[in-house]
Amino acid sequence: MSALLARKAVVLGRPQPACTRPHLQLHHRRRVAVLGAQDGARSEVVIVDAPSSQNGVHHDPVPEPAPAAAAAAAAPAPEPAPTGPIGIKIVPAAVAIGIGLALRFVVPIPEGITAQAWSLLSIFVSTILGLVLDPLPVGAWAFMAVTVAVATKTLTFAEAFAATTNEIIWLIVVSFFFAKGFEKTGLGERIATLFVKALGKSTLGLSYGLNVAEALMAPAMPSTSARAGGIFVPIIKSLAHSVGSEPGCPPGDDSRKKMGSYLIQSQFQTGVHTTSFFLTASAQNLLCLKLAGELGAVVPNQFATWLAGAFVPAIVGTLLTPLILYKLSPPTITDTPDAPAAAAKRLEAMGPMSRDETIMSAVMGAALVMWMFGEQLGISPVLAAMMGLCGLLCTGVLTWRECLSYTPAWDTLCWFAVLIGMSGQLNSMGVINAFAGAMGNVLTSLNMGWMPLFGLLHVAFFVMHYMFASQTAHVGALYSAFCAMMLASGVPPVLAAMSLAYSINLFGSITHYASGQAAVFYGSGFMRLNEVFTMGAVSGFSALAIWGVFGMPIWKLLGWW
Repeated sequence: MSALLARKAVVLGRPQPACTRPHLQLHHRRRVAVLGAQDGARSEVVIVDAPSSQNGVHHDPVPEPAPAAAAAAAAPAPEPAPTGPIGIKIVPAAVAIGIGLALRFVVPIPEGITAQAWSLLSIFVSTILGLVLDPLPVGAWAFMAVTVAVATKTLTFAEAFAATTNEIIWLIVVSFFFAKGFEKTGLGERIATLFVKALGKSTLGLSYGLNVAEALMAPAMPSTSARAGGIFVPIIKSLAHSVGSEPGCPPGDDSRKKMGSYLIQSQFQTGVHTTSFFLTASAQNLLCLKLAGELGAVVPNQFATWLAGAFVPAIVGTLLTPLILYKLSPPTITDTPDAPAAAAKRLEAMGPMSRDETIMSAVMGAALVMWMFGEQLGISPVLAAMMGLCGLLCTGVLTWRECLSYTPAWDTLCWFAVLIGMSGQLNSMGVINAFAGAMGNVLTSLNMGWMPLFGLLHVAFFVMHYMFASQTAHVGALYSAFCAMMLASGVPPVLAAMSLAYSINLFGSITHYASGQAAVFYGSGFMRLNEVFTMGAVSGFSALAIWGVFGMPIWKLLGWW
């Protein structure tokens, strides 16, 4: 948070947009000056008095409060009483549970599937619907689902929690701690600011600089939401503010379109490609290959194989998407000659790399080497991550208390384990194979080769994400089924596993609820809802076409088909 506030402090003294009221300007300057100082000198707080005028607008000085008033102001304000519903949301929960019960007791059990397997499928369906409808936080709903599975004797306790020992889940958990280290040390902000300095002379160049920075940071920071909310949205807001481009202005004042709207939209839409470069760039990438392996579609040397298959289409997508958006929704300010200078000043203010940044860089560099050459070195991906975390803990870059208090990691451990556990049990009970076999028979009756079926299944897989509010929920619900259908239709195993895994990243920006980062970018205020859906559809289907056109020849050369 301190890094975020420090970035806001850079804009101190810059011209304010027309939609910002003067009395709010004064309050903002004083607040940012105080909090920004925390980041500059971590052991002290320096209170900087706001100037009495800015842009020709005079403000009366703020009198010093009396001691009693100061003490009252310093006392923590009581938390307001909650006004919304407390606990479970009845209607979404009833819908999710009702559909699961209807599936179990109304729909006839297909031949070849046991009653136990059908019960597990109904619980799984209710679980996925709960992830979409959000009657409770994701971890809480998943815990309730696994409790029901054990209570009804659909699964034993050991079967229900078997996935907590899965290597992939722990790799994801440790990767979240790496993200925490990136944010804490400020290394992520430094990398992004370096690219702004190098490529920021125009708004388009600024966009490319930010996207290249994200592509390089992504393998070490697999949380797309953390990258968006902790690094790139704050930087874009600061850059937009420097030219008077503000979010949330009245309808008559569209200053957001000067720069902020384009940069946010470009970072949001291009992120589907930058997230696809590396296996560890997004948590669900690892989950996809784990599920594919359970179906027999084993991908060898996963990190290197992923990079080889993604490099060309991801490069093309990263280059073309900002240009497409520049034509469809151009910024009104196209040249930003002052941005490199502002970035240089920010880097100067940051000073040389701190001890923690240097250690973080070394640890992540070592982890990347081990991830890329793990098979040759005899080091598994999760062991490489664990070794890196041990290095961060031993050097004090991270503390164990910080790891314990980083709730996204532990929450992910809980609900990822539930999804993987249920999916694995459904597969072992024959539910997924039975479903894939039935669909395969239907597709085979169409007398089409595997290539057109491959394309049709990809389009269906993509479009169905409009029904999901989470990429991981989509993976848990449909990845195994669609991968099994492709295999039953004759699609080569590695091609089926990898192409579907790449596709998961490509629909992360088609709506404002499509992924965690989608909510962060939409919450910035620079995009209208209709713009999110319109540009999301254009960019999303363009991404699918880019990966099909430029990916298939590369995958042919790699021997995937």
